[in-house]
Amino acid sequence: MSILLLDNHDERRHETELLLKFSEYEVYGSGRCDGWQSQISDDALPDTVILGECDDRNDCIATVAAIKQELGTITPVLLLSASRDKSQIPNELASIIVNVIELPLKHRQLIHALHLAQVYRESQSGGSGATPMLFRSLVGHSRKITQVRKLIEKVADTDANVLVLGESGTGKEVVARNLHYHSSRRDKPFVPVNCGAIPPDLLESELFGHEKGAFTGAISARQGRFELAEGGTLFLDEIGDMPLPMQVKLLRVIQERVFERVGSNRSIHVDVRIVAATHRELETEIRFGRFREDLYYRLNVFPIEMPALRDRSEDTPLLIKELITRMEHDQRGSVRLTPAAIAALANYPWPGNVRELSNLVERLMIMYPYGVVDVRDLPEKFRGVAVVSDEPGEDEMVETGDGDTVVKIDPNLPSVMRLPRDGLDLKEHLNQLEYSLIKQALDEADGVVAHAAKRLQMRRTTLVEKMRKYGFTRQEHLSEI
Repeated sequence: MSILLLDNHDERRHETELLLKFSEYEVYGSGRCDGWQSQISDDALPDTVILGECDDRNDCIATVAAIKQELGTITPVLLLSASRDKSQIPNELASIIVNVIELPLKHRQLIHALHLAQVYRESQSGGSGATPMLFRSLVGHSRKITQVRKLIEKVADTDANVLVLGESGTGKEVVARNLHYHSSRRDKPFVPVNCGAIPPDLLESELFGHEKGAFTGAISARQGRFELAEGGTLFLDEIGDMPLPMQVKLLRVIQERVFERVGSNRSIHVDVRIVAATHRELETEIRFGRFREDLYYRLNVFPIEMPALRDRSEDTPLLIKELITRMEHDQRGSVRLTPAAIAALANYPWPGNVRELSNLVERLMIMYPYGVVDVRDLPEKFRGVAVVSDEPGEDEMVETGDGDTVVKIDPNLPSVMRLPRDGLDLKEHLNQLEYSLIKQALDEADGVVAHAAKRLQMRRTTLVEKMRKYGFTRQEHLSEI
């Protein structure tokens, strides 16, 4: 996010600019209110404007009106004020600013206001411009999820049966929908059925349909899921829970592509691609006689295993962003998470996998509508080893950089590790951590700096400066900048 900072109070403007840069925001321009036009460029406009002290009330109102006229109504304006109460602000001003940042400036409140500005801008511009299709999107850059995408690409446009393996909540249906969407059957139906959720005595009728009077309650003929999926894909979720007698009938349909409705002797031919999924170890089920070995080999033509979320924790931030985008699109609200909160969630083991993560995001959206969630706001079990203070404290002056730069930092920001008993050299530790993460990002991006910068969520030019700082001067890295 790029920010235009306008404030006639020179000392406060300098302090705010330092705090923004410390938080890795791009300060687009900084200056006095009466010279703001000289700070903007037609090539790239700021995402957000922070307005501080002007000459007087009328000058402040005129400045905001001119900003809206020049930059457009979607550009959020944040106001620095001694009071957060909008009733204390002139009506002409309160109606066109997004949020008030109370002075003296506090890091947590500033970040919260900037997140609200981002939400406002996205809502005014229609979001990202694309309808979020979570069921078509296998989110993540981890090696395991990248391998899953490659397997889908290879098998999608074939008629091979696919068996999707993985724990509950990992997104096995997402894989099935991707297989269907990227196949030549995409214009035909995708029909899911949960084999474990249907009573055994009703499963045959659910899959194959029935004729009128076939059993008590069959007051009319009914198509089954196989007929409904004609020409498309039938997704048999939790196939490991299917009763043995039903497994025999399913095996016949897979082999002969023909079945009969319950109560009928008329054969129906079917052209359906079968994708099955289970959280069970089917080879173990076979040994205990709970699953047919011949059916297993018919289904397991092309296995795809979805990794547990704890095994691809680096994808957690992207998944959180995707889930929030989907819920925003469904107009269920919005929320933003601080980097500390995201780091804590990335370290959580997620026994319920992506489904548990989705439930948490929805819960946070209800508890903190359009707010910013820090690690201390998370339910206790998600905080991990973070040290969190429940009582808000006063800001402290924390020295950073070379000793000349002083920035106000909220002392209650959580730590993400325990301090060793013998202490440590903080500057050296942070440098080693930064070096390690940059090296990892460059290795995973095959040396492409733009891609590594995206992984690290920083500007490409910032990453180049850090690479030079740590001696990443090899041609294979810098040639791709």
